[in-house]
Amino acid sequence: MGSMVGNLLMLLVDRICLARYSNDTLAASGPAIYTAMAIVAFFTSAVGFSRSCVAQAYGRSGHGEAAYQAAIGIFVGAALAVILLLLAPLIETIPFLSNRPPAITHLESQFLYWSCYFGSVMTFNMSLSSYFNGIGKTRITLIAGLIGQAVDIVMTIGLVFGKFGLPELGMRGSAIGTLFGTLAILACYLSFMPSDVWVNVKKLIVKRGDHILGQVLARVKKGFTIGVSAGIDNLGNAAFIWIIAGLGSIALAANNINLTVNYIGIIPLIGLGIGCSVLCGKAIGEGDYPQIPRILFVTLTIELIYVVVISFFQIATPEILLSPFGLMGKPEEIKRASIATSQVLWTYSLAFTFSMTGAAVMESFGLTRFLFFTRFILMWTISIPTIYVVTTGHVGDANFLPTCWVIGSVFEAIIGALYFWRIWLAVKHRQNDIVLAHAES
Repeated sequence: MGSMVGNLLMLLVDRICLARYSNDTLAASGPAIYTAMAIVAFFTSAVGFSRSCVAQAYGRSGHGEAAYQAAIGIFVGAALAVILLLLAPLIETIPFLSNRPPAITHLESQFLYWSCYFGSVMTFNMSLSSYFNGIGKTRITLIAGLIGQAVDIVMTIGLVFGKFGLPELGMRGSAIGTLFGTLAILACYLSFMPSDVWVNVKKLIVKRGDHILGQVLARVKKGFTIGVSAGIDNLGNAAFIWIIAGLGSIALAANNINLTVNYIGIIPLIGLGIGCSVLCGKAIGEGDYPQIPRILFVTLTIELIYVVVISFFQIATPEILLSPFGLMGKPEEIKRASIATSQVLWTYSLAFTFSMTGAAVMESFGLTRFLFFTRFILMWTISIPTIYVVTTGHVGDANFLPTCWVIGSVFEAIIGALYFWRIWLAVKHRQNDIVLAHAES
């Protein structure tokens, strides 16, 4: 849990720093960070499927099989990390495909280039954290995440603003600071990883037979589907930002301010959802399907309590909540649009509770195809086109921004409802689409 949540918290630090650095970096940070998230999420989510494999193996056979499944994940993670790193020269050209001002796209390009570096480390970190999360040693991922956050905060502030004797690099500095944070997390994971996992990694590399290749390809196939699902989800979020730009500069500025507050509303939910998936995966491995509804009930109860608390502040004290994230000093029309949008963010947090938790638990069953097609059809053939059509009729109308958030939240809630319906069927029929290979002696 600490790995994925830690990644998002690092990007939250980037958003806060860039919002305070200049108006250009504030404008560039929204598209750049969401595009980076979409790309990095594909790789980390593809590797993160290892968590479900480890959890099932641990529930079924104990540490030995869990270490073997972790080794396969580490092998896949290392390969995907290298691929992402090699794509850096291509990915940095993405912002120039848009018609935004050159000064903004240049800043976005800087961030995206370095995002491939910290994204490759995040990808490998995900393969390592999957072992600890899968066997329930979440304290290790928590400790690693806290250390990484501390390094990230110091380095990002230092490299963005030129503090602590570090050079002032602005947009580029935020990404490089994130890279230092991810490297600190990597060092923690390497120090805690037990030797039997590395022994299994060595066996995979040395043997390299058809049997080993088949196991790796099976993991990649399932992981690829999950990665694409996560990628199109985050690309949908990026598309939402681009569409909002059609409402005018006031709406775009107000939306960029609220994106950070929205992070606060959903990051803890992601950690709880992943924890729920680990517990469900272990229960599936043990064949204890009746335990799954109880795990879901407890998780949703905790998540909904959090949503109620954060929603109170979003509705009752929006100006106080938004001020640290770029609201201070903005023109009155931006403030009005920002406050109105903050007061409807609870709709997305509520819908996300069910879609995120449902997706994480479906992953523990290996139901990757349903996950992909549901997300793709509802988001990209209905939700995004609907928001695009309605915004074309309100060009320059910043007051329409809250309505766009509500429309997106409705479709997110429908996705969550479909996920939970599919989970109910899987529990009823004791379904498990994850086929685990056994470690060779």
